[in-house]
Amino acid sequence: MQRVGGNTSCVSIETFNHDPIILDMGTGLRAWGNKITNPSKQTMHALLTHLHWDHIQGLPFFAPLIFNDVTFNIYGCSDPPESLAEAVNRIITPPFFPIRISEFVGQVNFVDVSDTEFVVGDAQITSRSVPHVGATNGYRIDIAGSSIAYISDHQQPIGDPTKVDGAVIELCKDVDLLIHDSQIWPNEFITKLRWGHSTPQYALEVAQQSNAKALALFHHDPAHDDHSIEEMEQQIRAQGVQVGIAEVFAAREGMRLTLAGETDWHTNGRAELSRELALTLAQI
Repeated sequence: MQRVGGNTSCVSIETFNHDPIILDMGTGLRAWGNKITNPSKQTMHALLTHLHWDHIQGLPFFAPLIFNDVTFNIYGCSDPPESLAEAVNRIITPPFFPIRISEFVGQVNFVDVSDTEFVVGDAQITSRSVPHVGATNGYRIDIAGSSIAYISDHQQPIGDPTKVDGAVIELCKDVDLLIHDSQIWPNEFITKLRWGHSTPQYALEVAQQSNAKALALFHHDPAHDDHSIEEMEQQIRAQGVQVGIAEVFAAREGMRLTLAGETDWHTNGRAELSRELALTLAQI
């Protein structure tokens, strides 16, 4: 996919005078970290949905962690009996990776969160368990006068494409932007019923039922080419107009969005005011 992109799930949320908040740590985290020209003395935060490889692959390649005055706080759900820290340390360790998390120079902190609310700086975070394969969080982030719901991996109900889990509705209710799993076409869903993902039509159903203002189609299937994803975007955008969803688009590598006030939409813009919120979608 040359027009859409090639990294796995990672979204950055940045606003004036606030620590960056990262959504998932896929391979896009490496690309984002490499763009930070002076990470010294920075504190960064990551909201991790779950521990599948495509959501944590970027962590051991996150360049800011070579600085001893960088702090990286990672929030995510545990999968008992292991804590989040224990699970990540079991994965990023020899012989699977040359060094352990404890050997990074930067400070990495793990915080177990699930079905709770907490604060990161000026951001109000809500985490809820969402249907997927294994323990998985969805998140709502309220910051700088804007709201984003992040449902990266979501098991579409089998047999009832209009049923939406109450926790998902809670996260997405009236948000300015819903970033939602849209991995598989309806004809593919038949053979991937329990893979833990959604069709773009179901993503639109979630957006409609929760009254989201805009929908970003996310977590594209790497087997889908640019043409397929752009066709998907066109179809769901047209359907979105019919049900009152003002903006529907496919997430693209490096796409930068600015939410401001009543949610004006600008692509490739930069946040200049404290009330503006910039998001960079670095993923497929």
